[in-house]
Amino acid sequence: MPYRSKRYRKDAERATEQALPLADAIKRLKTFSKTRFDQSVDLVCHLGIDANQADQAVRGSFSFPRGIGKSKKVIAFCPDGDVAAAKAAGAVEAGNDDLVDKVNKGWTDFDVAISHPSLMGKVGRLGKVLGPQGKMPSPKAGTVTADVATAVKEFAAGRIEFRNDKGGNIHVPVGRFSFSDDDLQTNIAAFIEQIRRVKPAAAKGAYLRKVVISGTMTPGVQIDVAAHAE
Repeated sequence: MPYRSKRYRKDAERATEQALPLADAIKRLKTFSKTRFDQSVDLVCHLGIDANQADQAVRGSFSFPRGIGKSKKVIAFCPDGDVAAAKAAGAVEAGNDDLVDKVNKGWTDFDVAISHPSLMGKVGRLGKVLGPQGKMPSPKAGTVTADVATAVKEFAAGRIEFRNDKGGNIHVPVGRFSFSDDDLQTNIAAFIEQIRRVKPAAAKGAYLRKVVISGTMTPGVQIDVAAHAE
């Protein structure tokens, strides 16, 4: 049984297992105890997919309409001619052979890696380093693209990659406690709609089985996703 702080236990007493409409779920979340820092608001979608089947994988990238209140460290594997533009767009590092070598030696102080398609032959060899951390560039996630500068700008501003885990869950940040209720509602509704759009054709039965939001230090609040039923 994990240790729960006194604050968490107090908040849990005000929590409910009942699924609430999105606006009410956000209001309930904001009744929980405040902390000295601006907590992240996170969302978990439990999907009706078989995570062991490749044709039921759910992954992609998404830019939240109201941002997520956090910038990311982005690197770019790109031809020499794109290095300056990638750095101007916000890349903390950009290059090709030298950058591949640096990462291959264990440097992973970044959140997202973007790659030009022409570099994937070399970047692909970094699978053992980047794969376990979920940082391997992928066309499906929007991190392999010829427009490196635009991708760098979007991901540095908070565009996120998402993918289901082994349990069929997707975890993403959707904002901060300091966001207005309207901004959180806009972000969450937009992401739920995105998850609906990328439903695998092979997935059968109920798809959005459960959606929960929580703060970094709070219990979760379930959202009523009846409006998103298949």
